[in-house]
Amino acid sequence: MTEYSVRDPRSGELVRTYPTATDEQIEQALTRAYGAARGWGRTTDVAERARLLGRVADLHEERVDELAAIIVREMGKPEDEARGEVEFSAAIYRYYADNAARFLADEPIALLDGGGDAVIRRSPVGVLLGIMPWNFPAYQVARFAGPNLVTGNTIVLKHAPQCPESAAALQAIMDDAGYPDGAYVNVYATNEQVATMIADSRVQGVSLTGSERAGAAVAEIAGRHLKKVVLELGGSDPFVVLGADDLPATVQAAVDARVYNTGQACNAGKRFIVIDALYDEFVALFGDALAEAAPATPLSSVAAADRLAEQIDRAVAGGAKLRTSGERDGAFFPSGLLTDVTEDNPVFGEELFGPVAMVFRVSSEADAIRVANDTPYGLGSYVFTPDADQARRVADQLDVGMVFVNGVNADGVELPFGGVKRSGFGRELGRYGIEEFVNKKLIRTIEPS
Repeated sequence: MTEYSVRDPRSGELVRTYPTATDEQIEQALTRAYGAARGWGRTTDVAERARLLGRVADLHEERVDELAAIIVREMGKPEDEARGEVEFSAAIYRYYADNAARFLADEPIALLDGGGDAVIRRSPVGVLLGIMPWNFPAYQVARFAGPNLVTGNTIVLKHAPQCPESAAALQAIMDDAGYPDGAYVNVYATNEQVATMIADSRVQGVSLTGSERAGAAVAEIAGRHLKKVVLELGGSDPFVVLGADDLPATVQAAVDARVYNTGQACNAGKRFIVIDALYDEFVALFGDALAEAAPATPLSSVAAADRLAEQIDRAVAGGAKLRTSGERDGAFFPSGLLTDVTEDNPVFGEELFGPVAMVFRVSSEADAIRVANDTPYGLGSYVFTPDADQARRVADQLDVGMVFVNGVNADGVELPFGGVKRSGFGRELGRYGIEEFVNKKLIRTIEPS
């Protein structure tokens, strides 16, 4: 049975449990969302929907302290990062409020045969189911809810079981912003109830951010019922170092890429691929810098720390060498550096979700590209080199959805987010994020003869 509860990972204390939805409540949620989709979603104009979304942004800014405290309590995020997450979420809602009219405007089509006119009119598709993860309790919801609410779609939101307090706080924001009943409905659903909702004919699409396993399960059910899905899954992002005018600055970027959110980000730098001429110095500096940046905050749970510890043990048993900054204590996990991870090591193709980095030595640009692409994942990547031509060459050859050159933590509300391969498909944020769940309806008018 799925348990929705807040358990502070710093102390292990069970703060509060929340009742799981009954089947009757799930049916009521779908009925309310479907009614709002057929009413509010179809009859309001873009200006009104943008006004409501702007109010959501305002309320995030007004309640930043409350929302950040909840995030810290639920999954242990550093307080300054929790506040930053809420502020970034507000920026997402405001971005779509400010740009919805332009993004959703009719698109004329130049006719080849003349006579009459044709336009693409963007309209909502109806009820959407969002399945959210625990690592960014406010931001992940904003990426999904912002563009879809302003389009006129309605949302049934199933948050992670360890984030029920965030889920309730976000529902309160939607209600206080003035959305009508059913436009945004939070449900504390079980996995079995999620499967039922995906299959329900009233649900027109599903967006999931989570594990590869969860994505595969959702995609299987959605495919069986011909539902559109957007999946943002795991990542083992390469951080490729081919040159550096200032190696300490590059190392600091590597640390920032690895330890943000205590290493629990899908698009964090995880595999550090370093050209031979810089490898020894990079590893020495990186190991020291990671030790100094040892996280003062826990992983999201003891179970998460258990999983990471098991992976590290298997890596070392497979021949890898570990340099670590300390000892594990419950959910608190020390930063670490794994070297000599060969292609036959059991963790070579896995994602390490915590403040532990794998470092690889490569002999050439071509070898770096090979190692970078030698993964089942394809979410983000980082390329560091002072050679602009080299940066363009390498970026073009990486099998990923995103490349950041000579910088980290450079995400923006206007930049599309998503991956390829087993990192999922579809995009969130930016112009592309509002295009996933719209009906691009052709209206062709022919002049009467």
